[in-house]
Amino acid sequence: MVPTVLTAGHVNWDVTLRVDRLPEADGEATIRSQRQSGGGSAANVAAALTGLEVETGLIGSVGDDDNGLLARRELEDAGVSLSGLHVVEGADTAVKYLLVDDTGEVSILGNDGVNEAVRPSDLDASRIESVEHVHLTSQHPETAGTIATIASEAGVTVSFDPGRRVGDRDYSATLAAANVLFVTDREATALDGDPDRRSDDRILAITSGDDGAEVRTPDGTYTHPGFAIEATDTAGAGDAFAAGFIASRLEGCGFDRAVEYANACGALTASREGARSAPTAAEVERFLTDRS
Repeated sequence: MVPTVLTAGHVNWDVTLRVDRLPEADGEATIRSQRQSGGGSAANVAAALTGLEVETGLIGSVGDDDNGLLARRELEDAGVSLSGLHVVEGADTAVKYLLVDDTGEVSILGNDGVNEAVRPSDLDASRIESVEHVHLTSQHPETAGTIATIASEAGVTVSFDPGRRVGDRDYSATLAAANVLFVTDREATALDGDPDRRSDDRILAITSGDDGAEVRTPDGTYTHPGFAIEATDTAGAGDAFAAGFIASRLEGCGFDRAVEYANACGALTASREGARSAPTAAEVERFLTDRS
């Protein structure tokens, strides 16, 4: 089956440590609990989209170690097509250690795994051209730019979530081709201090945690204050927001509905443990109905 959406970027294995507080320099924190699951922004969005009943495929890379096997099995169980996932022999899968405090705030440590092993020569252009939408996350800039260009030239819409390293890497080719840009308010500032740097028809979705989100379009700005929830773990909430926005727009929803739906996805994820905890379509609908 040809996916409707193709995500591309990092596929990781996450180790989440719940701590009483995020340690400062020369400080110490107490580990309350530990859990492991799949992670990586591209993989998170892919899994979230399948939960929202969108057929989704993935471009990324893992090692042939135990963590890579676990990551692949979890994505397969979620229903994500893995024909674009590269398994690198003799290599280690990237592992992220997420420190989550009692308020749900997150700090991340990571190793140098093989989550950026995919290069332009590894890409199957026909697979990229066959989908309705491509969602790009943090990855090697040349690979991201090539995928974005192939998609754009084929008339496939492109969204991009550059992540925390947006100010450190040259994503100019990807930014030029993207129709939708997902950033936090901090990441928007990192884009040369100019969150409005976009083409005339670009959509900019800015998430602000507890303060909800704002979507800027050529025709106007749409805001939603977010939902009052007790945050348990904010890891993956931004990925769930992106998945909700993409899914609702593919269904033909207007921007008011899309930002509300996306905020609901992010809120439900933040109220649960783990980055791979995005809600199903039925759960989102129940959540919104209860608050209408």
